[in-house]
Amino acid sequence: MTTLSNHVPDPRLITAFAEQQDGPLHRVNPWTKVGIVGVLVLAVTVFDRLALLAGLYGAVLVVYGLAGLPYRRLAGWYTIPMLFIISVAGPLAFLEPGTPIGGALSTPLGELSVTWAGLVLFGELSCRSLTVVTFVLTASMTTKYTDVAYMLGQLLPRPIDQIALLTYRFTFVMIETLEDLVKAALSRGANFSEFWSNKRLYARILGMTMLSAIEQSERLVKSMEARGYNGDITLYGDVPRPPIHELFLIIGSYVAVVGYAAVAVYGVGL
Repeated sequence: MTTLSNHVPDPRLITAFAEQQDGPLHRVNPWTKVGIVGVLVLAVTVFDRLALLAGLYGAVLVVYGLAGLPYRRLAGWYTIPMLFIISVAGPLAFLEPGTPIGGALSTPLGELSVTWAGLVLFGELSCRSLTVVTFVLTASMTTKYTDVAYMLGQLLPRPIDQIALLTYRFTFVMIETLEDLVKAALSRGANFSEFWSNKRLYARILGMTMLSAIEQSERLVKSMEARGYNGDITLYGDVPRPPIHELFLIIGSYVAVVGYAAVAVYGVGL
């Protein structure tokens, strides 16, 4: 694995964790994990307190650790989500009214300052995003490819399921091509710390990555067609229904989140 894999979720590494390890979460039914993802998305949508969101995020981190997955790798993979959070929630933190923290920053548009309310808002948005991202990575790293492919075939209509499966394979090709081009650029003196001064170089690398990956994918499709591929990837496998105790867990989680939303958010009396 190269430096790229330290900051971008690598499907090869994710697949290796899913296929080669056997932690507690590997033995959980894949449909249960899909249900929990839905619960978390609903929960981070309706929870309106930083303490609840932070507690939910902490619980997901504990589950990640219990699954036997490395926290150090997860911290590196937070790079892209954090860039998104900072770009969206960062400006909002300056726009929230309230008591300023420290001094104000003078700008051509006036003075800007981060308030306590803005800091809380930034924390809430961060917990919402990282909770879902962390559990999706956890589920991906504990579910075998055959199970993922089978569930995609069940959840998505044709030909969207075929496009999703081929896109997954295309991702492997594109990452390998990108790593080769980055290695070539670094060997010729490129430096990631001087990104803006070398932005044209990295733009060419990205363009060459797409072109080379498409060419390799075309060869892959031709080889698949030579072996009888006719637009339908036959999936050999079956994911059974979750056991009764996991069904109760999912149903209970949905009931708890919906109940909280009804009582605490919308003020419905019991």
